[in-house]
Amino acid sequence: MNNNKMRCFLTMLGVIIGVGAVIAMLAIGQGSKDSIKAQISEMGSNMIMIMPGAENRGGVRQSGSDMQTLKPADYEAIRNEATMVQYITPSVNGSGQWVYGNNNYPSSAQGVNTEYLDIRQRKVADGEMFTEEDVRSAAKVCVLGQTLVDNLFPDGTDPIGKVVRFGKIPMTVIGVLEEKGYNTMGQDQDDLALVPYTTVMKRILASDYLQGIQASAVNEDMTQETIEEITEILRRQHKLRDDQDNDFTIRSMQELAEMISSTSSLLTVLLAAVAGISLLVGGIGIMNIMIVSVTERTREIGLRMSIGATGRDIMMQFLIEAIILSVTGGVIGILMGCLATWCISTFAQWPVSISGASVILSFAVCTFIGIVFGFYPAAKASKLDPIEAIRYE
Repeated sequence: MNNNKMRCFLTMLGVIIGVGAVIAMLAIGQGSKDSIKAQISEMGSNMIMIMPGAENRGGVRQSGSDMQTLKPADYEAIRNEATMVQYITPSVNGSGQWVYGNNNYPSSAQGVNTEYLDIRQRKVADGEMFTEEDVRSAAKVCVLGQTLVDNLFPDGTDPIGKVVRFGKIPMTVIGVLEEKGYNTMGQDQDDLALVPYTTVMKRILASDYLQGIQASAVNEDMTQETIEEITEILRRQHKLRDDQDNDFTIRSMQELAEMISSTSSLLTVLLAAVAGISLLVGGIGIMNIMIVSVTERTREIGLRMSIGATGRDIMMQFLIEAIILSVTGGVIGILMGCLATWCISTFAQWPVSISGASVILSFAVCTFIGIVFGFYPAAKASKLDPIEAIRYE
């Protein structure tokens, strides 16, 4: 190997690229998964969403948004009867234009109660949240997200106490939410305005039904039990018989997290599999160069065997050379993979996470490749006839 340094390096290059690519791809996949989990955790991993369910009417299945199966009475029943619900809020939304002076911005008025902040793990950065009294009286007050503040008050004016309009309805700004930025799905979490849900129902939508209910379980481990308890309460509220399907749908962030995690894991495996092809190519390169090496060193093999070297000794010599090539390439590949991951994180600003398991796996695979692809050339060398090998030109 010392006499053919460039050839050895080119042989290892396939392994180097393969190991580096596998580590980088696994780091990107794991980083994305961790980032999504963190986003979901910020939203509340024990959050439960109750929505109007789809049902068949005259053979036509309607969407949840067309249903009117959730009433304020359902919210009250869950709040009063559910023992495993920690926080709960109705949810109604109205879309429209927010206006202040000459500035306007299209967004929504999200109707909730005071427990919304606890469920979604948000805080008011300036001012205050509206009160239960504001909810009871359907007060015309609002708490704005930072995106709305930036667009309605671009000159930096303090929005607290100012009167803005949502359509034709004046609203007094009493608070500004703490900024959260964009989530992993690219959604602006600050493009919202919180309004008492009674205000949205009475003054904006003129509706007596809810578009949804959000709740949180006492703890994440009790999420499923909480869903079962809420289901029982709502079925009783809606007077559904045992043979009737639910006219509501309940989803938890736990389900969403598991679904996204499963999808992310599949994509990570696919990325690693594609990158692993380079390792396979690198292994074939090692086998090819070792076969060439056996051919070039046929006389040397014959001389060694003529002075007492056994076939096993010859096999171990070439097998060890193949393993050294693959392991050395693997070590360099690990360093290259870590460097590539750092570059992706620094310059592309992608979430990445190198796990020890991916490094160990890559190293183990490249060692295995050295053994597998080095075995045939080594076996071929060990079976040479010493006399014929010495005569080889």
